[in-house]
Amino acid sequence: MSTLRKLFRWERGRQKSGYDKMLICGAYWPIKFDTYLLRFPKGSEIKPHTDTVKSGKHYRLNIVLKSARVGGEFICSNPIFETKRIKFFRPDISEHQVTKVQEGNRYLLSIGWVTN
Repeated sequence: MSTLRKLFRWERGRQKSGYDKMLICGAYWPIKFDTYLLRFPKGSEIKPHTDTVKSGKHYRLNIVLKSARVGGEFICSNPIFETKRIKFFRPDISEHQVTKVQEGNRYLLSIGWVTN
């Protein structure tokens, strides 16, 4: 699917684990980046993993807009910066996951970029 056709449409997340993503914006130049709204309904989770990139360093800033009532906790092996609502990390080198949402929904704004 072309990038323009993905804008503002919900689609299944890459990890095939029950979460949905909506592309808000992105670019390839002058720096490759993307911005997504992520939705984690009850029962969704993301197993521990890293996100490989072909070259460069991958950074991601996740801002929790709404926490799940139970579950849906972000766990990262080596975050750069982390508070209850802000998660800044290197997904290419830090294993990360989201625990199963047991009650409620979780929403976050996710901004990622790759530098050389």
